[in-house]
Formats: sequence, C-alpha cells, structure tokens
Amino acid sequence: MSDPRKFRMLPFLILMVAMIAMPAFAQPSNAPSAATASGTLLSVSAQGEASRVPDIASMSVGVVTRADEGETAMRDNATRMNRVMASIKAAGIAEADIQTTGVSLHPQYRHVRDEAPRVTGYEARNTVRIKVRDLSRLGDVLDTLAREGANQIHGPSFEIDEPEPVHDEARLAALAKAQARAKTYADALGLQVRRIVSISEGGGGFHPMPMMAMARSADMAESTPVAPGESTVSVNLDVVFELGR
Repeated sequence: MSDPRKFRMLPFLILMVAMIAMPAFAQPSNAPSAATASGTLLSVSAQGEASRVPDIASMSVGVVTRADEGETAMRDNATRMNRVMASIKAAGIAEADIQTTGVSLHPQYRHVRDEAPRVTGYEARNTVRIKVRDLSRLGDVLDTLAREGANQIHGPSFEIDEPEPVHDEARLAALAKAQARAKTYADALGLQVRRIVSISEGGGGFHPMPMMAMARSADMAESTPVAPGESTVSVNLDVVFELGR
C-alpha cells in the first residue's frame, strides 16, 4: 500500500521545479538600456557669462570719536551719528536698507618700555551698512555723509538687485556652449549626439567690470565721482552627453 504522505508532497515538489525552471524575464527599472550600453559617454565642461549694469551700491558708514572718558566718547559719537543717520534718511534711503553692523568702545593705551601700559583715552565707534538704490545720487550721498560727521566710509560695492534672471542667462549660454562642443566631438568621431545624460552646475562668480563715469555738465556742482561699471556673473556646467550612430 502506498504511503499517502508522498501524494501530499507531490504538488509542492512540482511547484518548486516550476519556479527553478522559470526564466527571469523582469529587469530592474534602473538597468541600462541598450542605447546607453552601446553609446559613448562624453563629459563636457563649459562656462557661460551674462552682464548687467548694477543698480545697487552698498557701503559701510561710521563715526569714530575719541575722548579722555568713555562716557564722553560715546556721547560725542551718538551726537554725530544721529546727524549722519538723519542725513541717510533725508537722502531717501529706506529703513530696510539701513543696518547697524557694530557699536564699540575701546580704551586707548600708551606703551612705554619697561612700564605697564597706561590708558590715555577711549575710542567709540558706530557703523551702519546702507544700500543706495539711486546710483545717480551716490556721489552726492557720499559727500553729504562726510559733511554731516561720518569719518569712516568703506565701499561702495555694486550689486544687481535681482540677479537670478542674469544667472539664468549665463546658464543658457553655458549650456549652448557645451552642446556646441559635444557636436564638435561627435562630428569628428562620425557620431551623433543622442541625448544629455546629466547636468551638474558648479560654482559661478561675480565680476565687476569698470566703466567710464558719466560726464557731468559744467553748471552742476562737483561731487565725489563714482563709476558703477558693469557686473558680470558666470555659471559653470558639467554636462554628460551620449554619442552614438
């Protein structure tokens, strides 16, 4: 008499054999296509640039005062700085474009050989950073600040208020340059550019380019000459192309 357990195991064994014999038709979704496997990959680096005349000037403006006593130095500094701040606002510079960057009070020392340093007075500083958006008035603003008591002026540095459209223009210029170079390589090899495999954007740059200052008519009052020049932004791209027949 046959063992009934053998018949119960038979369907399981048939299923195992079928699974082992089944061919693997499915491929991972990230498996390389036939076109990629048979193509030639070309990596090209290109830089694109775009230029604009800047429309913002940033500068650091401050007042430095000295006195025998720290309180006196701070009080004198506050008096002069209030005049400077009033002139900044009178020039039409918005509150959002005025930012205090530092207020300090330091003792001043006299150093004599073989003697301990001796305090001779105190120095007070108050510094703000401002943005001037009407560049045609920049020279007059500088002169007004100095006249009202600012004795520390650093700058200006010129900026583009909305730089992203300029960066986009530089990106397109870099991409067009990369595509032209890829075509040059493909033509030399008797191939065609099939597609772009990847694009990587590297660090760009900002380059101010000096220009001549605008001429002033003879009847206009003289002020500090300022030339905003032209600002250039650059974008670097690394582009991988696939070449093929």
